[in-house]
Order: sequence, then structure tokens, then C-alpha cells
Amino acid sequence: MTARPVRELDTLPSLGSLYATGLRRQVAAKLPGARPASLVLPDTEHRVSGVKADTRALVAYQRLMGDSVRDELPSAFVHGMVFPAAMSVLVRDDFPLPLLGMVHLRNEVEHFAPVAVDQVLDAVAYAQNLGSHHSGTTLEVVAEVRADGEMLWRGVSTYLARGIWPGEKPARHGAGRPPFVPPVRTASWSLGADTGRRFASVLGDYNPIHLSAASAKLLGMKRQIAHGMYLAGRALATAAPHDGGYGWEVEFMTPAFLPGVVDVSIRQEEGSVSFDGWASRSGKPHFTGAVSAL
Repeated sequence: MTARPVRELDTLPSLGSLYATGLRRQVAAKLPGARPASLVLPDTEHRVSGVKADTRALVAYQRLMGDSVRDELPSAFVHGMVFPAAMSVLVRDDFPLPLLGMVHLRNEVEHFAPVAVDQVLDAVAYAQNLGSHHSGTTLEVVAEVRADGEMLWRGVSTYLARGIWPGEKPARHGAGRPPFVPPVRTASWSLGADTGRRFASVLGDYNPIHLSAASAKLLGMKRQIAHGMYLAGRALATAAPHDGGYGWEVEFMTPAFLPGVVDVSIRQEEGSVSFDGWASRSGKPHFTGAVSAL
């Protein structure tokens, strides 16, 4: 495998500055005379060295998720901690897709070993696997976390840019997803209108679609929605083990509008723990996932 070119970042950028850069790029792309971007992903990886967890943010996150307070980083917290490195790839001048409005489809994570709160970490992020979808273009964003050269955590996030295709728009094939039948409910989450703002205050992800009805409407949503990683992190607080290596995956289906009630099922199955969340009133599925040992 050919080594990728590397861009070294001095520090993790703020998500606010990255969203602002993404917005400027999208506005500039619509100006008269702007050249359409070629749908080719940059092959450069972004690296940040010397990353350490913010202990105040960690405790706030654990309390928000209902997780136990301990000196080990929850897997979804690791995702949030290095998310700015991944986002920095998506606002490069040679990145061909618009950042704002991108849909988060799924995550697949390998959490190889516990990550201690005081460990000094190195993060790498890059984009790969541009693909065609009946609704647009998909891509994967990979983030890797190491300590002293040892891989501790690796996550692959899949996103969809709607209305843009790398070639001809593909036809929708097959009968689609089978109807969702809610499993036995094990919990209900009552999510307030401020859920997105509370999560953003911990991890810095102030995407407008999560903050208020007014800001969400600017991006085409009828009102604000919960962060996907809030939903995943809250499920993992119950479903994930607290020692040893494990893998987890989550797929997001329909947005969880705020305020609202999400019914949840977390259950032990052969070789894994499965979790699902759905709208209490309509029964529409919000997410489904599983945790298993590596």
C-alpha cells in the first residue's frame, strides 16, 4: 500500500472554525464563475500529535450519557475528541463535497484497548471510498488513535452528500429495508429541546442542525435533531464493556427530533449486545447497532 502524503496539524482545530470554513467554501462554490469540483477525494492524511483528554469534558460527558465516572475514555468520547481532525479533512480546498448538510449514515469502530484519561495520543484522519448512492454520494472518513505507536482505537464514519453523484444517478434497487418491528423496550429517553446544546457544550460540535429550531430550519430541517453520536454514546454507556477490546457499529435511520421521547432496547444476544432506538410515538427507527468482543 502506498503511503499517503501527510499534513501535520499543530493542534486540534476548533469545530466552530471548521464549520465556518465549510460554510465559506459552500458559499464560494455557488458564486458566478466558480469551477465545479472534481469528485476525487484528497489522498492526504491529517495528523495531530500530543492529544490529551480534557478531564472536565470527560466527566461532563460521562454524566450526560449516564455512564460511570472512571479514568477510561468511553469509545464514543474518543470519537468526539478526534472528530476535529476528521473534520479538517472535509474542509480542505481540494475536498469535493459540501460539508454542511452532509448526512451521517453509520459508524464502525474497533476499540482495541482501554484508553486512559492521562495517555498522550496521536490522531490520524483521512477520507476514502467515494461511492454512489441513490440519494447522492457516500464516503468514509477514517480516524485512528495511537499511543507510543500502538493502535488503540480506529473508527470509520460513513457520510452521504445528497444530490451529488460521481456519475449517473443510480436507480433504487430491490425492495428496500424490511419494516422495522420494535423489539422489547428496556428504557425510554426523554430528550429535551436543549439536548443538542448540552452535547455540543461538552464536545464542541455546534452544528446548527442540533442547536435550535431556528438554526436547524436554516439548513432545511423542520426543527433541531439529536446528534447521532449522542444517541450512540448513550446506548454504549450501557452496552459496551469497561475492559478489554471490543468493536461496535451503529447505523442511523431517521432523525430524532428535539424535544422527543426515544424508546430503546439493549439486549444480550449470542456473541454480542444489540441496541435499537425508535420514536416512542410513531415507532420510526432512529438507530440500530451492536457491540461485540474483538
